[in-house]
Amino acid sequence: MDQGERLLHSSSFGAAAATYAEHRPDYAQAAVRWALGLAPGPRVLDLGAGTGKLTATLVALGAEVIAVEPDRAMLGELRRSLPAVRALAGGAEAIPLPDASVDAVLAGNAMHWFDMAVAGPEIARVLAPGGFLAGLWNVMDDGIEWVAGLAQVSGSAAAGPRDTPANWRVETADMHLPKTGVAARFGAPEQAEFPHGQRRTADSLVATIATRAGVLVMPEQEREAVLGRIRAFLAGRPETACGEFTLPMLTGVLRVRRL
Repeated sequence: MDQGERLLHSSSFGAAAATYAEHRPDYAQAAVRWALGLAPGPRVLDLGAGTGKLTATLVALGAEVIAVEPDRAMLGELRRSLPAVRALAGGAEAIPLPDASVDAVLAGNAMHWFDMAVAGPEIARVLAPGGFLAGLWNVMDDGIEWVAGLAQVSGSAAAGPRDTPANWRVETADMHLPKTGVAARFGAPEQAEFPHGQRRTADSLVATIATRAGVLVMPEQEREAVLGRIRAFLAGRPETACGEFTLPMLTGVLRVRRL
């Protein structure tokens, strides 16, 4: 994805902020604990916090959270749902915090949007030595047969390049900091995956998929065709045709330690 296309995709979420807040999943608590790599209660920066999905999990774990988000509409949803959290306008490339002011920096389904050549030094600046930088991604568990079918029907634009375990591993394998010129500030990257799930109906799962960047930027006719195929698939599967079901997921984590 070139820089222009990345900007188009990354800036698409504000128009769907309320729907994003309603339908996107939270993060497995075990994954968040591993991402922190610290005792409960650290100062944590949720970077690219969106509507606060990861922020809420961090708060539930007892962390002192500062949320930073560049999109005004997404930030508004976060402030509405989590009024006690300090939530600031800003981005990974210009973080509005002092040097060494947080013990961990986490990014939920957001790190792939950062310009790491700029964001890497900024993150190193605000992160105290010994703390972790971690990206978390919720991915569909395509080891389940019907989920694999859903991913195939959705297509790459709707499913997203990191939306299955195998793709997540490939997409994040090179998302470490040596390429940014700040390798001396971070240790070797580590990956881990944690079971997760989200209670859905066919309609709410379609609404969830509709909040993905690849779908949001589609021309309307193409978007409706893709979502129509997904609705038809879900209506034809016994696992998803009648009422609520659990969408099997994993929360994948990539972390590096600040040296």
